[in-house]
Amino acid sequence: MSSRQSMVHSLLKLPVRLFAKGTVVPADPVKDNQIDRHKPVVYALPFQSDIDLLTLKKHTDRLGLPDPLHPLTVNGKSLARYVFIASRPTVLQNDNHIPGESIHLFSELLSLHQQDPTLDIQLIPATVLWGRKPGKQSKHKAYLESMNGPQKAKALIFSGRDCLVRFSPVVSLRYMADHHGTDSAIAHKLARVARIHFSRQKLAASGPSLPERQVLFQQLMQSASIRHAIDEEVKSKQLPREKVQREALKILDEIAADFSYSLIKKSDRILGWLWNRIYQGLIINNAASVRKLAQDGHEIVYVPCHRSHMDYLLLSYVLYHEGMVPPHIAAGINLNFFPAGPLFRRAGAFFIRRSFKGNKLYSAIFREYLADLFAKGYPVEYFSEGGRSRTGRLLPAKTGMLAMTIQALLRGLNRPVTLVPVYIGYEHVMEVSTYAKELRGKQKEKENAGLVIKTIRKLRNFGKGYVNFGEPVSLNQFLHDHVPEWTQDIDKLGNVRPSWLSPVVNQLANKMMTHINDAAATNALTLCATAILASRQRSLSRENLVRQIECYLDIFKNVPYSSTFTVPDDNAESLVRHAESLNKFMVDADSMGEIISLDRKQSVLMTYYRNNIIHILALPSLIAQILIRHQSVSATQLCQYVRIIYPLIQHELSLSCPEDKLDETVNRYIQELRRQDLIQCRDNKIALNPAKIQVLMLLGRTISETLQRYAITVSLMVRRPEMDKNQLEQNSQEIARRLGRLHGINAPEFFDKSVFASLMYTLRQKHYLDQADLCAELSELLTTLLYPEVRLTIQESIYRVE
Repeated sequence: MSSRQSMVHSLLKLPVRLFAKGTVVPADPVKDNQIDRHKPVVYALPFQSDIDLLTLKKHTDRLGLPDPLHPLTVNGKSLARYVFIASRPTVLQNDNHIPGESIHLFSELLSLHQQDPTLDIQLIPATVLWGRKPGKQSKHKAYLESMNGPQKAKALIFSGRDCLVRFSPVVSLRYMADHHGTDSAIAHKLARVARIHFSRQKLAASGPSLPERQVLFQQLMQSASIRHAIDEEVKSKQLPREKVQREALKILDEIAADFSYSLIKKSDRILGWLWNRIYQGLIINNAASVRKLAQDGHEIVYVPCHRSHMDYLLLSYVLYHEGMVPPHIAAGINLNFFPAGPLFRRAGAFFIRRSFKGNKLYSAIFREYLADLFAKGYPVEYFSEGGRSRTGRLLPAKTGMLAMTIQALLRGLNRPVTLVPVYIGYEHVMEVSTYAKELRGKQKEKENAGLVIKTIRKLRNFGKGYVNFGEPVSLNQFLHDHVPEWTQDIDKLGNVRPSWLSPVVNQLANKMMTHINDAAATNALTLCATAILASRQRSLSRENLVRQIECYLDIFKNVPYSSTFTVPDDNAESLVRHAESLNKFMVDADSMGEIISLDRKQSVLMTYYRNNIIHILALPSLIAQILIRHQSVSATQLCQYVRIIYPLIQHELSLSCPEDKLDETVNRYIQELRRQDLIQCRDNKIALNPAKIQVLMLLGRTISETLQRYAITVSLMVRRPEMDKNQLEQNSQEIARRLGRLHGINAPEFFDKSVFASLMYTLRQKHYLDQADLCAELSELLTTLLYPEVRLTIQESIYRVE
């Protein structure tokens, strides 16, 4: 380093330390980007900038990465540890050519790899972004715009707190040398590829330029589909064209977002304070896969589960802090009230009515607006469940937004569309007590400013929050797999609705629900709630609770549910202590130790958290229940029993295990239960271990209420085959409500009508309604899995049904 550079760095060191308060993405680049600390490192930066270099140094020091200002010594040669991809612009000249010294350094590094076959230098692209304001479409600024000295100084002072330092995945120069050579042409190519990479990074972090709202309206009003819808409205209703156009503009104004980057920045500080106040931590998983999609130019559609109104805020906050653009969010029109509505709109919300039925003008305008978001590259978020889950389980998907997403793709988008499932979990959902009341018949309270104030007053320690990004679904590939000829239906006007659309959308909806559940986050509260609710008296000794949690953790770790679900790192004892700290459980002590229990009210509320993860335990729980009720059974017979019942559970709980892999998965669970010494295998028979029967019994009871509901409906079908679908659902619901009162079943979803409707759908799909023998076999098996007192109550209730 020259003496001049040293002096400049000394002068800039203090202002950089004072003003550059940026965010590092990813938060742990060593782990996320798999940086090998034992291999040499060189940093690549997009522009020649001492401020960027010193800002990078500030964060590498904190992360324990090599100092970019410290020379790299390789085989006796001393080289710079950083390289700039573009030259420094000046006030009078804006020339972004690749500096000659950068090409020379790349050539030198590649040459060293040719000389030393054991050498592997890691090139780490690092971007320093001073603010992420996307700009306006009218200004046509380049996505990767350099700044001269005065501009960079201004950015440091005014955007230092909005600075983003992004570490990209490592590029192995050993790989480059082995596969592409080491001559100067490769060095030039490497520099050009780096420029494209940095440009894409800026676009992924800031997003496309934003239109002026009125200009957007004028553009949309000129679209062929909206003009056609206006013509149809004028013709069918005999209205003046000017009146219909005013109505169309009014609808656009009702729908369209008014995204404001300044609001995002301000709300980031408020939300940061809010999360720190109400949560003990936000745990984010698998964000790197989404960042890669954004950088590769995909149109990203986030499809989260819907637990709480907090979901909108939380996901946008997480994406912003993970270096991505907050999405435009499809929000229910019920949220468009003052003052929340205008704030949500400026945060990216666009509002949608509950139903389009009979309003062709509104439908055409909404579809055109959504297609415009996709065409311009804005990320979009919508909740395919339609509304918040009142039970803690995923709701059946509403397919309207998915269908419109496919129709937007059929207009000929020039980028791939990828759906990203997102599992959002909480250790406390602030609306959970309201959900329980609504399930018991209380009228849903309309959203308003007073309700917001009432909610804010209740904010307190809510434990931890979880955002898990699931396995993305490439919409283009999905259509290629299911409708190979789909590209023949591309229509620039968006008027096409091919015959294959509805069945494919239903398949896509099921896939998305499954991928959301695959990304579930287990936590202290969900695990403790599951264990204690499995006890008949809603209480367990501390020792038994810890033992039960250990059983769950071992199952999760040794037979992983999916590649995207997460398990706490803490041991069972620590998880129980953390759950206690959330003040959900009662702890009593006697001479033999502590007893942890739930009162009646909390028992009802805790079913919500159990239901968040019931799908993960459904299969091992079913296996355990079969073993408990049959005492001794062969592995072959056990697999047969599971195969009969599994399709019902699979549809209801969106389970991911395909039926052709079911026997293999069952056998893995059997081996795990055997490893835990919960069962014994002798002479091709599986039997219980009497010394650990309580653990197995509690595991089995997790699914017992679900089996009871199945038994009610299927027994009714066998007893009263002439009963129609509506009668079956109604009578099943009545018997379930009676069973719940008689046997202390506090789960609100136990007698929820929609659950029985879902069951009827599956029974029809699997042809149980048409085949009496098949139905009788299922009924007999389900009856054997019930406890005697429950079985008698169901039988008695069925005889009472008229």
